[in-house]
Amino acid sequence: MKLIHCNTSRYFQYITLSHRWGEYEPSLRDIEDHTLYNMSVGGGFGKLQAFCRIALELDYLWAWSDTCCIDKDSSAEVQETIGSMFAWYRKSALTIVHLSDVTDTASLGGSEWFRRGWTLQELLAPRNVVFYTENWSLYKNLASSNHKTDVAVLAELENETGIDRRFLTNFSPGLDDARSRLQWASLRRTTRPEDIAYSLFGIFNLHLPVMYGESAENALSRLLAEIVSQSGDISVL
Repeated sequence: MKLIHCNTSRYFQYITLSHRWGEYEPSLRDIEDHTLYNMSVGGGFGKLQAFCRIALELDYLWAWSDTCCIDKDSSAEVQETIGSMFAWYRKSALTIVHLSDVTDTASLGGSEWFRRGWTLQELLAPRNVVFYTENWSLYKNLASSNHKTDVAVLAELENETGIDRRFLTNFSPGLDDARSRLQWASLRRTTRPEDIAYSLFGIFNLHLPVMYGESAENALSRLLAEIVSQSGDISVL
């Protein structure tokens, strides 16, 4: 019975992709009912193909990308996905981070990936992370199954993000030390202004309505009001 449980659990393990969105990212409709490897390699399709190849090389049967695994035509699904995004990354067996602007000889700290809003939770939520450079080579040729356990990489991550390594390796979502969590996100940017608040919902373990079209100020005000309401911590104001 234990062997059956282990084999079944292994079958359903999945791998996630963290990346900066670029032009022509494939949507669910783009790949639905198509064979991915028979499609164009242009735009985000090549990135998705490379990610899936790595998943197969690592013996994973399931791969999840936020570009094409969400039906963005469904407002209900978008709402649900934003509310569960942290959990998707936390429950993944491994998160592949593609640094599309980092060469094989460069430092990961120069990447725009560290300045985007959504990638903060994509760094903190997964327990296992592996970084890849622009041409899909392992960062610094580190063959480790988890770059969060590499002392040198952790030092780079600390320096670039200002986040202590104890949070990088063992982060718990919630309202503890809310001010620090807001500071981690303070220099990050999102394409849609209101996403700067929505991208923090999972980090604070809060479930709030997603209302695209509202201002960033309004979205942040709702977030801060909920933090204060639940924690009593007015230092975030």
